[in-house]
Amino acid sequence: MVATTLNHTFPFPVYAHAFNKDRTQIAVSPNPNLVYVYEITSGATWRLLDTLSEHDLLVTSIDWAPQTNRIVTCSQDKNAFVWDLDGSTGKWKPSLVQLRINRAATHVRWSPLENKFAVASGSRIVSICYFAEDNDWWSCSHLKGVKSTILSIAWHPNNVLLAVGSTDMKARVYSAFVKKFDSKPAPSGWGEKLPFNTLCAEYANPSGGWIHSVAFSPSGNALAFSGHDSSVNIAYPDSQTLQTVRCSSLPFLSLLFVNESKIVAAGHDCAPVIFEGSEQGWSQTKSLDTGKEKKSSSVVSAFNKFKSIDSHGTAEEADTSLNTIHQNIINDLRPYESAGDGILTCVSSSGLDGKIIVWNLVD
Repeated sequence: MVATTLNHTFPFPVYAHAFNKDRTQIAVSPNPNLVYVYEITSGATWRLLDTLSEHDLLVTSIDWAPQTNRIVTCSQDKNAFVWDLDGSTGKWKPSLVQLRINRAATHVRWSPLENKFAVASGSRIVSICYFAEDNDWWSCSHLKGVKSTILSIAWHPNNVLLAVGSTDMKARVYSAFVKKFDSKPAPSGWGEKLPFNTLCAEYANPSGGWIHSVAFSPSGNALAFSGHDSSVNIAYPDSQTLQTVRCSSLPFLSLLFVNESKIVAAGHDCAPVIFEGSEQGWSQTKSLDTGKEKKSSSVVSAFNKFKSIDSHGTAEEADTSLNTIHQNIINDLRPYESAGDGILTCVSSSGLDGKIIVWNLVD
């Protein structure tokens, strides 16, 4: 039995998604340039509340800040917008962000304290964005040093460090310390003195391949990253060790730490899988999707039989559906529920098949 608590299919591909704090609303990015905000009901259909339409090209990433209730979006049009809810109208109003990039924006995430956010891009820089009250707009400073397109970012729990995964086959950890907004973080394996743009660590993918996703553990003492070579790597700065799990599956596009010893990952194989381990070693242990029952095709009506012979040259039409709930690439995993201290109990996934699935991680 597949352990899912929510299963909804939209009539369009979903490129990114994000839930609000109480999981009663969801923002999704369809093709080509819109973001839809839905209210989640108990019925079979979800009610559309608003359409965010400021972007000109595909919206590549969405994040919803749970405490401030702000949505941030970024797009291939090289722009990002911060959306605030107008309580009088119930509509979302955009504020433009000065990213100062000349290539597509690829990924966006709010910091844990929600006082700034990071936007990755094809310009080989990360824009660390914050609200400039004097000018009444969202300004930014740039993290530099990456040599190719940045595909993914992840914040450390201390609100200062930022993990960056890019197509130069390396995962890096930078300091995104902004003096006006941040307090000096406690020393850790990532370093003690952390002025802005300090390179704290750099890890090359052992077998090569783009870095599709990066994630910090709940304590921030470990970094996981997935490569296009179908590997999952876990780095420990304190012991200076790097554990690599090479998989026979297709590459993982998104991963999250469930707790300090468990990771969930998903991607081109259309099913989330679990990795478990420690500094001594990691391994893939199970899939969250145990498959679905396929309909029997032993009895075929005469009409369908001759129709299939005429169209396909066979007496029965082959069943090309996958034996998984998702029928296309899973491109986005997001935290859904936690038991505190960053330990996840449920995660949500979205895919190019238009499905939004919530997976139960509790055995």
